[in-house]
Amino acid sequence: MVKKMGKMILVTGGARSGKSSFAETRVAELGENILYIATAIPFDDEMKDRIRKHQSSRPSHWETWEGYRGLGAAIKKAGKEKDGVLVDCVTIMVTNIMLSHSEVDFEQLAPHDMDRIEEDIRQEVTELIEGIQASDCDVVLVTNELGSGLVPENPMGRAFRDFAGRANQMIGRAADELWLAVCGVPMKIK
Repeated sequence: MVKKMGKMILVTGGARSGKSSFAETRVAELGENILYIATAIPFDDEMKDRIRKHQSSRPSHWETWEGYRGLGAAIKKAGKEKDGVLVDCVTIMVTNIMLSHSEVDFEQLAPHDMDRIEEDIRQEVTELIEGIQASDCDVVLVTNELGSGLVPENPMGRAFRDFAGRANQMIGRAADELWLAVCGVPMKIK
């Protein structure tokens, strides 16, 4: 018997571009047995409200796994039993890994700190890609397109933009499909 290989589908776009809605629709087409990987941490009222809105927009029977590390292993395991997986979102995963380095002064970001954080993010993204490639089901990932905006004025913002941009490039190159959502309209790029 030939092993079924799942596809990696990346959906990107700017804030409120419709990327999450499209990703939810796309993963729902795969079947009923879906794993939703939520990478957000509810650290304030605004984030709690965003999470609540995301939860109410998806089917209640989808299983939810919360975390921003170990996604590759969770996806590899889920691939044996789920119809599909949705990861929302890569950008928040990058943010959380970046902020987990609480010892770093992001306003005085030293090159060696930047390299260390980048390697941490790169390792997590590599494991994510490997987990998806080892999965039997399709995986839809959501991420923010950050490269089209202004250059952030502070060092932390610039570091975040660079970290997220390079993570997106890694996943985009590995993805079987790449979609860009603009004004609620998804466009297939790859």
